[in-house]
Amino acid sequence: MRQVVIVHGWSDTSKSFSPLVEFLRSHGFDPIPIWLGDYISMSDEVRIEDVGRRMEQVVRERISSGVLDGKFDLIVHSTGGLVAREWISAHYSNDIGSCPCKRLIMLAPANFGSPLASMGKSMLGRLVKGWNNWFHTGTEMLNALELSSPYQWDLAQRDLFVPEGPDAAPALYGTDGVWPFVIVGSHPYTQSLRKITNENGGDGTVRAAGANMNARGVTIDFSVNEREPEIRPWRLRDGVSVPLAVLPDRTHGSIISPDAPDVQTSPEQSAVLGQAILRALACESVDDYSAIEGEWNALTEETASLMDETARLTWFKKGASEEFFHQYMQINVLVVDDQGAEVKDYFLEFSGPDNEKGNASMEYFHGQVLENVHVNSQSASYRCLYVDRTDLVNNYYGLIPGEVEKVLNLSISASSPGENVSYFDNYKRGAAGTVPVHRLDSSSSQPRWLKRNATHFVKIVIPRKPSEKVFRLTKARCRQARDSQG
Repeated sequence: MRQVVIVHGWSDTSKSFSPLVEFLRSHGFDPIPIWLGDYISMSDEVRIEDVGRRMEQVVRERISSGVLDGKFDLIVHSTGGLVAREWISAHYSNDIGSCPCKRLIMLAPANFGSPLASMGKSMLGRLVKGWNNWFHTGTEMLNALELSSPYQWDLAQRDLFVPEGPDAAPALYGTDGVWPFVIVGSHPYTQSLRKITNENGGDGTVRAAGANMNARGVTIDFSVNEREPEIRPWRLRDGVSVPLAVLPDRTHGSIISPDAPDVQTSPEQSAVLGQAILRALACESVDDYSAIEGEWNALTEETASLMDETARLTWFKKGASEEFFHQYMQINVLVVDDQGAEVKDYFLEFSGPDNEKGNASMEYFHGQVLENVHVNSQSASYRCLYVDRTDLVNNYYGLIPGEVEKVLNLSISASSPGENVSYFDNYKRGAAGTVPVHRLDSSSSQPRWLKRNATHFVKIVIPRKPSEKVFRLTKARCRQARDSQG
């Protein structure tokens, strides 16, 4: 067994991890040292980048002094996931083999944001969380945590995807790199005050789709051809699938207390979390890592099966709703023009086959399937869409009439920035073309792009069209001709 370092989340401290420490010690981690990391998260000027830089200094100092092993395992909770990824990508992107962390166990990580970040920056958040901290709540950190933040886009380009242009980029995770494991709950808070933060598909603080490390990315370029846009999928640095376990009985708070669930289930069921943590800490090979991915995928699908009432009653005697266990998809959108400038006033629209709009299926999609659209407060060009994948597959497609392919298309329109510049050839209509983003038939020659329990980065490039008045050429009249008319 290796030494373990535990890192907390936003507005928390290492004191919260006493139950996890005792759990580890009772399962063989005694007298093996367990280290607790503390960092400032509630001061408005401190960024995640600052924490990652200071973490590197502290780790190197402790390794040099001999008190911390040169190889250790890292357990992180919530915002600690972003701290760990920042630390790894900022300091080991060119030599991942020198990273002292091999196993990265992420408990409910906010890898792709949290709906609560906006609340934390609000007046209510400053009153609740900042009462004893001069009303500071950690503005810079909450900016990074906000859904579809520019920071999340930047970090994903640094550690998950190969940026557009380069032929390759070093892999940080999987195979010869760090092995991440993601465990997240799918049960909302049960306490009365905390219930205000609940939403389906999440644990009261983060979404399962926003915790999953298996993100996808694509650029949709309408500037090349408005009717048939160029689609450029983003390449992953490493094709290894990160194990994801979505557990039905864990909230954001109880995910760090294996022996103390806050939802009543049988001892065998409540033990699944602890077993998963120990399974990840014991992983010793790439083959074993792949095996865990398969095992945890089965756990995740078992959680989804609890939408069935009979199955749900085997876990919960009461108080668990079918909607808790719907599977969702998160879509982070960034729109820019073909000069690279951000476009902040745009509208995304979804449609069925033949771009039919206004019918029962599309009313259902926009009213029930698309549950939330968050416009990022730092820039309206960044947005996050929250899609109920269960309702999409089980209900939306059934409302599409006729013997046609069951498909979901995406289109975009954007408001003109002024009277002399517009977007697209017809600024009122928007792009002439649409892009299929999901299909009911996964065996189609054009497979689904949107995946369950995952975050998708969609960069949309639209053409910027100056009017004829922006620049003109007029033939000059010669002086002799003017004089002759004199």
